[in-house]
Amino acid sequence: MPHTRRFFVDRMTSPQFGEFAKTGKLVVLLPVGSVEPHGPHMSLATDTVISVGAAKAAAFKLEDAGVVPVIAPSIPYGVTECAAAFPGAVSIPAEALTSMIGAVADGYLRAGAAHVCVINNHLEPAQDAAVSAVMNGRERVSVACPLQRSWARTLSSEFKSGECHAGQYETSIILACDPSLVDSAIRESLPVVPISLAEKLGAGISDFQEMGLSQAYAGSPAAATAEEGVKTLDALAAMVVGQVTAGFSPLPE
Repeated sequence: MPHTRRFFVDRMTSPQFGEFAKTGKLVVLLPVGSVEPHGPHMSLATDTVISVGAAKAAAFKLEDAGVVPVIAPSIPYGVTECAAAFPGAVSIPAEALTSMIGAVADGYLRAGAAHVCVINNHLEPAQDAAVSAVMNGRERVSVACPLQRSWARTLSSEFKSGECHAGQYETSIILACDPSLVDSAIRESLPVVPISLAEKLGAGISDFQEMGLSQAYAGSPAAATAEEGVKTLDALAAMVVGQVTAGFSPLPE
């Protein structure tokens, strides 16, 4: 992938950001995630890493489309109650998350952004609701999340089955983003856990252990590949571009 350094706000100076804002086409991509257990083989920061990876891939596509994209520092905490029984889970109240994301989005809009797209890959229902609430009353803010049905259809069969927490789907993405965040020896020894989180949540079960996820994963981590991860990141990037395109209105020159 071409060099992405130029897209990151935390690597820009104030004058550089100001020049982007003057174009009237500045779109800020705001990655959101969680600190959540992802099996015995993968980082607690998995969801945030996926959101940042999707933002990187989307930035090139948006640039090609004539937009001026930048990637904001991520918001790495979320609503993480499903995995609360496992070590390392850190959850914040839904209203705090909505308030935080909203305040950051408003800050970027005041700083000259024409649009802010919040990218969320922590798919706990309460997190999705909290992130989606940020759009209330904000016409220049969109949310890109794989739970949106039109985009879910573009993803892997494991994702669509619901057996996708730290399984083949997510592990493949992390292998593509940063393989150092995956313990390959452990990953390759893990058996398939054929439990659909979507079905369990639909039945009113919201605790991973009660669902049967004794090691905080579902699906097939051992089947993951970086190649699949690259393809999935491309699909997630298309999702981001789609949400931005639907909501983007350039500032008047």
